[in-house]
Amino acid sequence: MVTTTEALIQKTPNLMGGEACIRRTRIAVWGLVDWKRVGWTDERLLANFVGLTQDDLNAAWAYYAEHPEEIDAAIQANDEA
Repeated sequence: MVTTTEALIQKTPNLMGGEACIRRTRIAVWGLVDWKRVGWTDERLLANFVGLTQDDLNAAWAYYAEHPEEIDAAIQANDEA
């Protein structure tokens, strides 16, 4: 089975402020990227986010690679909140 980034990353207007999230969750891509920046490994993320899969993380990293300005702005906005 081939899973696309589009199927795993969703933006829902009334969920998490429309931020890019892992499918059917409230796990924001920017949050995962931020955890990764402070040194969390994929293994640690998977152990701490129930239901998260390696495919989800791969999709998050691919989404960030395609939309770095969006994700960096979300991280900055959260840091300033």
